[in-house]
Amino acid sequence: MIIVMTGATSGIGAEALKNIAQSPDNKIYVGARGKGREVPDGVKVLPLELSSLNSVREFVDVVKQELGGKKIDVLILNAAIRATDPSELSEDRFQLTFATNHLAHYLLARLLWPQMDDEGRIVITTSDTHDPEIVPFGPKSLNPSELAYPNEHSPKGMRFYASTKLCNLLTARSLAALSTKENKSLGIMAFNPGLTGGTSLMGKQSVWMKALVTVLVRPVLSIVSVFVPFLYVGKPKNAGKILAALALGKKSPPANKMYASLVRGKLTFPTPSKLALNDEVRDLLWRESAKMVNLDV
Repeated sequence: MIIVMTGATSGIGAEALKNIAQSPDNKIYVGARGKGREVPDGVKVLPLELSSLNSVREFVDVVKQELGGKKIDVLILNAAIRATDPSELSEDRFQLTFATNHLAHYLLARLLWPQMDDEGRIVITTSDTHDPEIVPFGPKSLNPSELAYPNEHSPKGMRFYASTKLCNLLTARSLAALSTKENKSLGIMAFNPGLTGGTSLMGKQSVWMKALVTVLVRPVLSIVSVFVPFLYVGKPKNAGKILAALALGKKSPPANKMYASLVRGKLTFPTPSKLALNDEVRDLLWRESAKMVNLDV
């Protein structure tokens, strides 16, 4: 099985990679920035800077060379960054969080689509923050231009991050529609790992902060999450194990379901937000994203 993955060198992704790499038959290509990444045996790390569309294209070219005409069985788009200051821009002058979390993965999926096996799987990591009925700051509307080029009307802070995760889910829906249109049988899934401690999204924590989270914060939130499920703090090991199981087909959603969500550590397949199910919003994002990365619709 040939697997291509982003966000595989820390947190949830690293735990997923451990599970995926257990089979010696799996050939795994990981996109990551920097050098000296520690990965399991049999995993090949290729340079990838998600804040650069040129780097994404170069990564795709290298993957194609590595494939040698073979098809990709599984594509896992897991990498993400937290909400950044609106003034922080990518190499291509898009807002950094939007460029990294959405545009780069949109472009990766589009460029690698011809290399996907017709019965392969694509898993995009999203978040339950996309749903305002679950998380108060979830987006109630989506304007791609205001995310790419923030102004006074653009969402701020975690509202911005939540909007990029809505983009991930909408992209997954677009890919599922494309698979149907082309009479393919790709399994497309959007995965919400839930609030997870010990990941890069939580930021760097001191020894004292980690101890505080373990001794006080996590137990308190565990109790509160009985009433407010999204506040449950899960562990990367569990989320990574589930991500790997979905990617490898060991766990599959019911018919007509494509959104997998960890709720208090348990895998569920709920209905995503109303906005995520809006086909007009889905198609608008697809068209606007295509223009931004200079691809045909």
